[in-house]
Amino acid sequence: MASLESLRARVRELADPGDARFLQRYFKTGPGDYGEGDVFVGVRVPVLRGLAREHADLPLEDAAELLRSPVHEERLLALLILVRAHQRGTADRKREIHDLYLSHTRFINNWDLVDSSAEHLVGAQLWEGDRSLLDRLARSESLWERRIAVMATFHFLKRGDFGDTFRIAEMLIADRHDLIHKAVGWMLREVGKRDQPAEEAFLRAHHGRMPRTMLRYAIERFPEPLRKAYLRGDASAVDPDAG
Repeated sequence: MASLESLRARVRELADPGDARFLQRYFKTGPGDYGEGDVFVGVRVPVLRGLAREHADLPLEDAAELLRSPVHEERLLALLILVRAHQRGTADRKREIHDLYLSHTRFINNWDLVDSSAEHLVGAQLWEGDRSLLDRLARSESLWERRIAVMATFHFLKRGDFGDTFRIAEMLIADRHDLIHKAVGWMLREVGKRDQPAEEAFLRAHHGRMPRTMLRYAIERFPEPLRKAYLRGDASAVDPDAG
């Protein structure tokens, strides 16, 4: 079994300074940005996924230490390892990983970290249980916990269960952050890919107060005339009963 130190050394070997500079800009790490102060060394996601496969047997305590790293790619690598471990684990192991994840949300502090993990380590864990955790996360002061709440519902909607996506989306409609607008719109769009009438029923009730970015993401796949009607706020066009 490889050690945590050897895994970190491998990350450093694979680092590319040019990629690091690009990623620092792409993930908004400047003063006042959502990723302020985050550190990138320049390892791309496909490479990290390969490392996660190679180190799937990393002990949980080492994965937790990696998740606390100041280096973004090490945190993402830890999450990819935890996702694999959760998918292959016993019920007790899955719960342990889920609890570890929730106790480390302050380190899951960029959108790619959330999006690569929330549906697997929160959504999958809650599939057959109490989902009230999502409401607590959606009310959090933490931008990233709020994003975890809506992204966790991806696990449900892929299985035809849209209720939690709609409930959390409604809770987050008034959110002020663009990254929440994008996440909610994305999940609504995913509902629509599976059941457009279900998505439209939600949109007819709420599109008038949805942030523009959220609405644009939600209706991206709609036919052009319908998409434009939503953007105009044309009630008679989006709801035949409105007239």
